[in-house]
Amino acid sequence: MAAFWTFIHDDWWIAVPMFIMSLTALTLVIWRLLLNFNARTNLDEFLPLFQQKLEKEGVSGALKFCKDRPDVIPRKLYAAGLETSKQGLAAMRRAMANVIELEILPDLNILLAPILAIAKIATMVGLFGTVVSMINTFTAMQATGGRDTVQYSGKIGLALFATALGLITAIPLVFAHVLFKDWIVKYEVKMKNAAQKLLLLIQGTKPPSGQAPSNVPSGVSSTDSSLVRR
Repeated sequence: MAAFWTFIHDDWWIAVPMFIMSLTALTLVIWRLLLNFNARTNLDEFLPLFQQKLEKEGVSGALKFCKDRPDVIPRKLYAAGLETSKQGLAAMRRAMANVIELEILPDLNILLAPILAIAKIATMVGLFGTVVSMINTFTAMQATGGRDTVQYSGKIGLALFATALGLITAIPLVFAHVLFKDWIVKYEVKMKNAAQKLLLLIQGTKPPSGQAPSNVPSGVSSTDSSLVRR
């Protein structure tokens, strides 16, 4: 521990940036964890409530219910599908696929690039600090003719603290980045399953009393549709 404090005192020019990068990375990881927590949706709890709204109040009531929710799947995915429900199931499927690809996935990847960048830079900055410290140590040894080798070997050991600090910063960040990416892949599968469940609910839901059925093909008049039913 004494050697570590000596490194911070003597090589503060490399220790301070390393600590700043570590604190910044920790902040980004915690921030990303909070965003992921807020994005989660318990479908087992949400779908029965959604189905009740859809059956009692129709698409408009279900859409309002989804937009009032804070989680991602109802507020963005289901809202996009319900807004295009009058155009048919194919339009709903396209709308939800576009929302997943262009809105939700980019939001889930926010902060991952800086986290990975700090993980890579921390290792290189630590190595840079070690190299510079060792150059200064060998230059001092040459100037004194190599006397007092014990003292200079200690300085070389202190120089290696920079590399160690870089690795201590980088290893957890790389691990966190891999876990975040794996969570995004699983969440994407969950969103696709949720989108399929919405299509099935819309396809099998009867309109509320007092509303005309919404499954009449566009361009067909009410008279023509009655003929089709006959």
